[in-house]
Amino acid sequence: MARGTDTDKIYDRLRAGASTTACGAYIASLDTLHRAEIYNTLGYERLTRKNNDIRRFYEECGNDWPQTTYLMLLRTIGTPENKEPFTTLAHTVPYAAILRERLAPQNIEAMLIGASGLLELYPHDEYILALRRNFEYLAAKYGIIPMRASAWHLTHIRPNNFPILRLSQIASFLAATREVMDRLFACRSGRDVYELFSAEASPYWLKHYIPGKESPAATKRIGHMKCNLLAINLVAQMQFAYGSYIDREALRTSALALLENTDAEENSIIRPWRQYGVKPLSAFDSQALLQLSNEYCRRRRCEECPVGRRIAQSAMQEASH
Repeated sequence: MARGTDTDKIYDRLRAGASTTACGAYIASLDTLHRAEIYNTLGYERLTRKNNDIRRFYEECGNDWPQTTYLMLLRTIGTPENKEPFTTLAHTVPYAAILRERLAPQNIEAMLIGASGLLELYPHDEYILALRRNFEYLAAKYGIIPMRASAWHLTHIRPNNFPILRLSQIASFLAATREVMDRLFACRSGRDVYELFSAEASPYWLKHYIPGKESPAATKRIGHMKCNLLAINLVAQMQFAYGSYIDREALRTSALALLENTDAEENSIIRPWRQYGVKPLSAFDSQALLQLSNEYCRRRRCEECPVGRRIAQSAMQEASH
């Protein structure tokens, strides 16, 4: 009974510090092998959770893997605040329509930007007016009902992440890339992903981040940091999900290798762990830390946490000596 009470006290202390990453010092003190054991547990948990998310999208897409891949591409290309509008857009302009217009890049750009509703915000720009005219024809052809511009989060976003610019980049990628799924599944490294997504936005964007406002000329190609995120959140996840669906171990192994060969993420969730001396060496490590933060620390699920259980077990062993 007393032993149970002591364990409860340990978990109470852990819960009290969960929101400030109280377990960071413990993880930093572990040797490489034991830290890898924790990362493997958490990393597989995150892959499984994301696999379940993708399977749900697959069902929403009518059990269509190319449409699911396209939807995941749009969800991943924007900032987290705009995941849902990009998802809505993927349903509004289905991948089948993209394929039918693949030989006309300007049509893909007009469909995506027109359907997003963002054309409403820039009524006097000549390029946008041309897109609007093209979109009106394509909307009638495919029965597209555009979204409202108010669906998008447009404040406090860096110019490179403006949704309208990202849509032009994705339009160029989709026009230049046949068999998107096969190309994603062929990626084995971050460099492969960067080369795959090397398409530039259409020439208009060379001197624009937003329509109607010129800026110094700069190539609008998807950058290395965004390509890393695509490798982590799109390519590896689709490889693992599809590999699980068709029971192809080689594809799941490829997903793990890609995460292990991609740089760790750097964001507001990972930075506090670094302050405690925890240094993720790869994207697989940082994905494990994201799983730990989001699923355990934030919810104070210390009794179920692989780190919390180890700390409690270690403390009880020390107390018994």
